[in-house]
Amino acid sequence: MAKPKIQYVCSECGSSQSKWMGKCPDCGEWNTLQEFVVRAPEKTRGATALSNAGPIRPVALPDIPKESMVRLPLKIAELNRVLGGGIVPGGCVLVGGEPGIGKSTILIQMAAEIATTVGPVLYVSAEESAHQVGRRAARLGIQHDKLFVLAEIEVEGIVEQIEQMKPSLVIVDSVQAIYSA
Repeated sequence: MAKPKIQYVCSECGSSQSKWMGKCPDCGEWNTLQEFVVRAPEKTRGATALSNAGPIRPVALPDIPKESMVRLPLKIAELNRVLGGGIVPGGCVLVGGEPGIGKSTILIQMAAEIATTVGPVLYVSAEESAHQVGRRAARLGIQHDKLFVLAEIEVEGIVEQIEQMKPSLVIVDSVQAIYSA
């Protein structure tokens, strides 16, 4: 097993450095580099999830089943409106915006709601420690035993936790800060 490496990720811009610095070389902010342990990836045999799916073929539009799209409605009215009535199970949503606009705050609120109504939620924080996310949740009055926080920047570690936990929802905050080893 390879020795774990240390990476330092800027909590402001998400850039990754191999050594700690007082000032982020990319965004120029001071004391924003946070230490993360990077595990060596396990050897795999490729895309085993797709290997048993059979050949992939194009499907004509009229032949695609017209099943109704079930949505999980949210109590956050504006988010519900933007998502067309709620979250689509199995879907993927990218939330973007300027730094400090409240993306992480609205995501932790949504995570708490889904944890209450549907089941366990994994909130992956690639820019903040679990402690920082916990403090934000406490400020919002969120304490939920089905809401789990994982401070991780390596895709393989995130996938490993998803496979073990099998959460109803996974939130990655922020996707630009994660990488594959």
